[in-house]
Amino acid sequence: MSKYIFNLPDIGEGIAEAEIVKWHIKIGDVVAEDDQIADVMTDKATVEMEAPVSGKIIGLAGEEGDIIAIGSMLVEIEVEGDVDADKLEDLEASSAVPDEAAQADIDVVPSEQVIDKKGSISDIPTSPVVQKESEESSAAPTRLDAMPARNEQPKSLATPAVRKRAADLGVDLSEVKAQGEHIRHSDLDAYLNYGAGQGYRPSGAVQKRDDETIKVIGMRRKIAQNMADSKRNIPHFSYVDEIDMTEIEDMRGDLNANRGERAKLTILPLMIAAICKALRDFPMLNATYDDEAGFVTRHGAVHLGMATQTNQGLMVPVLRNAQDMNVWQLASEIARLASAARDGTATAKELTGSTLTLTSLGPLGGIATTPVINRPEVAIIGPNKIVERPMIIDGEIHARKLMNLSISCDHRVVDGYDAASYVQALKHLLETPVLLFAD
Repeated sequence: MSKYIFNLPDIGEGIAEAEIVKWHIKIGDVVAEDDQIADVMTDKATVEMEAPVSGKIIGLAGEEGDIIAIGSMLVEIEVEGDVDADKLEDLEASSAVPDEAAQADIDVVPSEQVIDKKGSISDIPTSPVVQKESEESSAAPTRLDAMPARNEQPKSLATPAVRKRAADLGVDLSEVKAQGEHIRHSDLDAYLNYGAGQGYRPSGAVQKRDDETIKVIGMRRKIAQNMADSKRNIPHFSYVDEIDMTEIEDMRGDLNANRGERAKLTILPLMIAAICKALRDFPMLNATYDDEAGFVTRHGAVHLGMATQTNQGLMVPVLRNAQDMNVWQLASEIARLASAARDGTATAKELTGSTLTLTSLGPLGGIATTPVINRPEVAIIGPNKIVERPMIIDGEIHARKLMNLSISCDHRVVDGYDAASYVQALKHLLETPVLLFAD
């Protein structure tokens, strides 16, 4: 027998540490070579770690959520015979595999049960002591007269009206104390007033849930850190204006009616086209701010981050060079990136490098939002729900499709006047959508 210490390998350029997101093994488990043993997460990706040798797990680096340094021990494995050092160097170098797919749900089988291949529960071998007691019990004759009499509760006496009321309230009359021979409405009232402390709960009441403590690790920890850093370091201000979306919604209907084999357009591609077109005159919004170095970089290309809700939490895939795409190309790329983010196949490049972010809750969008800036960007745009409401035009009331548009900006480098002027330019394009297709 010999021991092999598997150190966390170098899993990316410039990576100094990684977080243990999930253990797939525990101390005492026997693993085969190439078995998955853990998932670790860096700033750029989640990586699957595989066992470099076969053996028994005798040591772990820590618990899920712990952060360990590159080159430090990940697991300790007890192996048969001597370890071939040259072979292990090759295996260790190839043991980090990028996690390109979302993790599937795992069904846990209770340790007290053994399930065979047919899905039935097998008998669990009993200890000699238990088996002996069982045999003695089965050998002893059973006598009915030796068994204790069953404890039967006496039937509560109450009128039909009281019984019906108790049933409607979900009250067991055997728990209600009567002041006389029969349970009366007054007795039931007294129980309702004072019996709650003894566990009474009316029929249909919401049951209390037990407290649950959840460790914040992995993607949720990254989100927490990024949001806290943004709010702590950036003096946010938000601006909201109402936009009449009736004309652009009518245009979208016409485009979809003549789309041919292309995918159906949502409002987002048209809105992104307007965002990019309006940015030409407002470069201070398509920018990133390095507050430590004291430099603002105004980007020529629009790499638009799209806040996307996934099972792992909020992710921001990046729509690169959005300014060069038409609405159909935008629709296709939006669908591809959103799908990659949700199924876990988005690459590190697809999740970094945004210069401006768009966040939308779609049909769930409320009246207004005050979105949090995706640092080091200096602005984030949040369209809200489109709602048909009455609007006065030339003294007459018309039904129009109206939407509130929110923008949050970093007040250190963006003035309120610039943010408001940009939203007005964006509003003009959305309310006069033919301008989107004009040079």
